[in-house]
Amino acid sequence: MATPADVPNFKPIDYVKFFGAGALAATLTHGAATPIDVIKTRIQVDDAMKGLNMLKAGRSIIASEGPRALLTGFGPTAVGYLVQGGGKFAGYEFFKKKFIELSGGPEKATNNRTAIYLGASATAEFFADIALCPLEATRIRLVSQRGFASGLVPGFRRLAREEGFRGFYSGFVPLLFKQVPYAVGQFSVHEAAVEMIYRAMGPERKARMTHLESTGVELTSGVVAGVAAAVLSHPADTLLSAMNKGAGDPKQGATSKLFSLAREFGPKRLLLTGLGPRVLMTCGLVAGQFVIYAQCKALVGAPPGVEIHKEDKL
Repeated sequence: MATPADVPNFKPIDYVKFFGAGALAATLTHGAATPIDVIKTRIQVDDAMKGLNMLKAGRSIIASEGPRALLTGFGPTAVGYLVQGGGKFAGYEFFKKKFIELSGGPEKATNNRTAIYLGASATAEFFADIALCPLEATRIRLVSQRGFASGLVPGFRRLAREEGFRGFYSGFVPLLFKQVPYAVGQFSVHEAAVEMIYRAMGPERKARMTHLESTGVELTSGVVAGVAAAVLSHPADTLLSAMNKGAGDPKQGATSKLFSLAREFGPKRLLLTGLGPRVLMTCGLVAGQFVIYAQCKALVGAPPGVEIHKEDKL
């Protein structure tokens, strides 16, 4: 029977490789998706763009502000998700391994795999968000408040000068409401989708998979996980964009403001406004991240993560 001793003993250099692969995967995908994110954020927070679809909103922004407006916030996006992505992927590998050990090893952990996926992804995301929050606050100010600053460094300095720690972390609670469900959907649904694909293949077919087929599995499961991540995180994403723009009663704390704005916006605006662009963006982000992460791990010789899938056919 499997025991905690059967769990691989990852060394510090392995976590460095996990961090580097995750950092590259996240910063490349989020950086490339900056134009979509700009349009999505403006639809969420700009009353003049309510009801516009992604294409019309993008044309409106270009017509009034020029094409460069679609790259607003690229700097904090790239830097923020470089740190957050590395922490999230490496953290997921770390906490997943720890929870498997606490469960008594891979064999016993298989029966509790969903809880392990949920716990590991949520815990990893919490710590990653501590590093992400100041850069995310800067990004949203640049996107939602035209003329706030010319880029990452000026924007970061202005926010630090005018609002300090509170300005950087005023959106931390709603960021958790956004990012933790995002990570839970991303990793848990990805694991479930991969398991279903492998179960359909069978162990013999899986053992003969080519590199291209493995990439196809990552891409397919990533798209499915992307839909889940988008839907689960969208309401808080809308609230976070509004809060960083300055919406809500300034006398309220972050949590109180979060729920006040939720009541003000109503279910339709929270659940549907900007959801289409967000699903499109998130599917690309999540699928791209898993593909790039797997490729980078292979290039640097990082060990595979601990697998606790149940692949025998039901």
